[in-house]
Amino acid sequence: MRTQEMELKGKTPQESQRFDHSENSLTPFTSNFPDRSFGFLEDGTFKQRYLTSDVYWHKPGGLFCSTQGMKATLPGSGFMWEIAKELGAMLIFAEHRYYGESMPFGQDSKHLNYLTSEQALADFAILIKNVKSTLPGAQHSPVISIGGSYGGMLSAWFRMKYPNIVVGALAASAPIWQFPGMVPCGAFYKTVTQDFAKSGYNCEVNIRKSWSAINNISSSASGLVWLSEEFSLCGPLKNKNDVGSFKNWLQETWVNLAMVDYPYEANFLQPLPRWPIQAVCKYLTMDSTVSDKLLLQGVAQAAKVYYNYTGSTSCLNISQTATGNLGILGWFYQSCTEMVMPMCTDGVGDMFEPEEWNFQAFSDECNAMFGVRPRADWAEVVYGGKDISAHSNIIFSNGGLDPWSAGGVTHNISESLVSIMIPDGAHHLDLRYSNKHDPPTVRAARTLELMYFKEWIRQAKRPHRSHSHYRL
Repeated sequence: MRTQEMELKGKTPQESQRFDHSENSLTPFTSNFPDRSFGFLEDGTFKQRYLTSDVYWHKPGGLFCSTQGMKATLPGSGFMWEIAKELGAMLIFAEHRYYGESMPFGQDSKHLNYLTSEQALADFAILIKNVKSTLPGAQHSPVISIGGSYGGMLSAWFRMKYPNIVVGALAASAPIWQFPGMVPCGAFYKTVTQDFAKSGYNCEVNIRKSWSAINNISSSASGLVWLSEEFSLCGPLKNKNDVGSFKNWLQETWVNLAMVDYPYEANFLQPLPRWPIQAVCKYLTMDSTVSDKLLLQGVAQAAKVYYNYTGSTSCLNISQTATGNLGILGWFYQSCTEMVMPMCTDGVGDMFEPEEWNFQAFSDECNAMFGVRPRADWAEVVYGGKDISAHSNIIFSNGGLDPWSAGGVTHNISESLVSIMIPDGAHHLDLRYSNKHDPPTVRAARTLELMYFKEWIRQAKRPHRSHSHYRL
């Protein structure tokens, strides 16, 4: 979520409308606190949206701040609600500038220059500072930031940049090292491939074979018609460019399935069955002698597990991969500026067609789309890259099934910069509500995370010792 100019000033309109969140309630606010994060010469402001819940708050208990999270991501933040109840904490969900309704220059804004993670972190810091100063009983409440994915990156960086604002951070599935020179560009897709390889006989092998099968079938006009009908596409494939888009769509489908390979039914991106990759792989168990058409019939059924599990979808649109609700346009811009994350495939260690990482081509595409050029080393300069040992009180949790774990912190750096690995967890599974189908590893991860939270809160509330002064 992101925004541009901020108008955070004084009053807080307390609307009577409340959003129900299971047994909890959320109160929507628009903050109008003074903000100077645009620079000293441009004293702009904007209205930033945030939600709060004080259902469980025991003054002056802790505050849990969700970075990037708003109504669209609330279902994936059940862990916050559960620990808020146990710890007597207030919840704050702050909307990221340029995402959702927190638009500095309005909905038609094309002024994206202020869409950066640095500006967003400053928004969060100002928001927390002003909430604590205006909310009775909150002045001395310790704050812990929690986020998943990009929100997890923000959560970690929030603690790094503003240790005076947050006492600790949980960064779930946060690929803070998925940047040039930090991890191999092919690591992401290798993890996706491993997920499919262990979820069914020949599953990864047949996806690997499907690309040449698509090329063979699509080489004729009748083959294009057959493919369009077999996959129930909303629009027919007409030419080579369409086939390229079709293959990209399938590739992203397999990636999304790896991200949301949860042990129970969920609808984070799409309504899906429990362990959806296993459900997909049931259609891909053919032996190596199967014909191209029989193979692709299996691939079509597998894709429909993702796009039509409920049976209510009449056709599949290859221009949609069910990620638009995650603020994908804003992320495109950020990836074209500061969030440069190299990705590549080789068709050997992964199940995809080979594609090299070409920074110049990527830069040219960004320039054509937004008129900007990416800064490949900017995230490392701003946030320290792999040299973060001077920081403290950050948990990096990663799921072994999650491809983003390839760019995450997966080992302990110090006693208070800790890694929690969840071998059978997908994308920030630990942030979701507890479920009877949760594997023991995620239950253990949440227990450990809660233990760290309690310790950080104890540290924050411990009176500071005054230092003795000696005269020489």
